[in-house]
Amino acid sequence: MNIKASKPRFYLILILGLLSAIGPLSIDMYLPAFPSIAKNLNTSVSSVMLSLSSFFVGISVGQLFYGPLLERFGRKTPLYFGLSLYALSALACATASSVETLIVFRFFQALGGCVGMVASRAMVRDLFDVKDNAKVFSTLMLVIAVSPIIAPTLGGFITTYLGWRYIFGMLIIIIALIIAGIYFLLPESKKPDPNFSLRPHKILAGFVTIIKNPQFAVYTFTGAVAYAGLYAYISGSPYVFMEVFKVTEQQYGWIFAIVAGGLIGASQFNSRLLKKYSSEQIIKTTLTVQGVIGILLVLTSLFGFSELYSTIALVFLFLCCQGFLFPNASALSMAPFSQNAGNASALMGFIQMSVGAFMSALVSLLHNESTLPMTGVMAFCTLSASLIYFIGKKIAIKKIAASTALVEEEEIEMVNTI
Repeated sequence: MNIKASKPRFYLILILGLLSAIGPLSIDMYLPAFPSIAKNLNTSVSSVMLSLSSFFVGISVGQLFYGPLLERFGRKTPLYFGLSLYALSALACATASSVETLIVFRFFQALGGCVGMVASRAMVRDLFDVKDNAKVFSTLMLVIAVSPIIAPTLGGFITTYLGWRYIFGMLIIIIALIIAGIYFLLPESKKPDPNFSLRPHKILAGFVTIIKNPQFAVYTFTGAVAYAGLYAYISGSPYVFMEVFKVTEQQYGWIFAIVAGGLIGASQFNSRLLKKYSSEQIIKTTLTVQGVIGILLVLTSLFGFSELYSTIALVFLFLCCQGFLFPNASALSMAPFSQNAGNASALMGFIQMSVGAFMSALVSLLHNESTLPMTGVMAFCTLSASLIYFIGKKIAIKKIAASTALVEEEEIEMVNTI
């Protein structure tokens, strides 16, 4: 481990995990409130879903800005700025009088909060040896995955007893605690670099250089498209469970928590698998398994076999696969960048969230009062990711052979030292 500070590893991973969880937490907590928000603002649930899409767009766009800022000003200063913007936007959401206002300020909330996602990935690359990255990302997934367990249940409780506006008040409190953790517990992992240019053409050239790296391109696009299946589920699940299957807000919170448990368990089991298998092997196997599950989800929807418990079971297994895909794809994407990790993290996050935003909007666009839009998009994501991975590997195999071999060699070294 290459930590340049004396802070215990536990606190570092906890704060980095909380920074990574800002996006999921901001999404999951208000999902059970969709019907209440629609009723209070005199609009439809599908219109409220656009505030989710605007949040995804804000996260996507914002990450491109924070990458260069994290390289120029260090890691902590942009964090303070972005999280402050998040808190102010959350306050505006809490006082919104129309769905249009909510949609706009959810965009700015995401624009501020996405700094946590970019900075956390970059700081993993800063603070830990590359051979530890996959394990660290798996541990971060534990913190991230706690959000879908706690947040929907908490959001349903707050909506029922206090009203949906108080959800954003709770998010402000959480952000305040994270800022305190950054100040007291998180080291500055990269000094400001006044020589790093913020000129647009220089920034663009840097991004082009990164995306031309074959290893980055293959694993980032594979991971992004596969992970977008999660956002299709997040976007479609409120309607599927609360409208199609008629569960209550509290029951939906519990379903969301149970399903998220698969993500937690898989991400932690992934750390154990890395003792025997490489990230490459895990990704290949997981894509195949997830593709089969995605096809089953579509078939049950098409032929009218969808019912509550079978849908929960298949979605649970689908998200288990995400717990294996995300940490390994992230580690292999970031591995070539000991320098310029901030920009690499930003570009990876932009690609992930852009695809996620598109798939989320696609679920809304295909809305037909059935489970098919959600399950169909989920299946499309995993099958497309498999196509990108296997074709991409064949096209770029000669170029990425050296860097992939390096990462796998380091993983073997990690196994031998455990």
